[in-house]
Amino acid sequence: MNDNSQTLSCVMIPMSGRQLLLPNVSIAEVVDYASTDAGANTPEWLVGYLDWRGLQLPVISYDAANGGALTVPGDNRGRIVVLNSIGDHHKEVPFMALVTQGIPSQARLTEDQVRKLDGEPGPADLMQVEVDGENAWIPNLEFLESLVRQTRH
Repeated sequence: MNDNSQTLSCVMIPMSGRQLLLPNVSIAEVVDYASTDAGANTPEWLVGYLDWRGLQLPVISYDAANGGALTVPGDNRGRIVVLNSIGDHHKEVPFMALVTQGIPSQARLTEDQVRKLDGEPGPADLMQVEVDGENAWIPNLEFLESLVRQTRH
């Protein structure tokens, strides 16, 4: 059987009440949940900071960045996903970190496995999609990068 369809390695990332879909190449590393306290007078979406490879990365609560509540994972299930930035300010913000509500899972997808849905996106969402019968959101990475840039002085 000759299969010419192209597959893309993706990751499904659990959040509160939803999951995110990102291509594998956008993820630099997945680490255990651990961050320092965000401190006082910080944005609502800021969980804290992650010491990662000599960098202090702001850890984003996707839920809070999207207008919901800041949620911190319990029961040692959460992870922090370190993302490669893609925007115009890549040199200024090469990486950013998202806290998850579970362990991300791998998926190999073809274009016809992903269907765009008419969901009402929040500020941190690019679009809602259906992946093999499951709903997922593709995050707006440029919006998340703009949040991280706000934490730089």
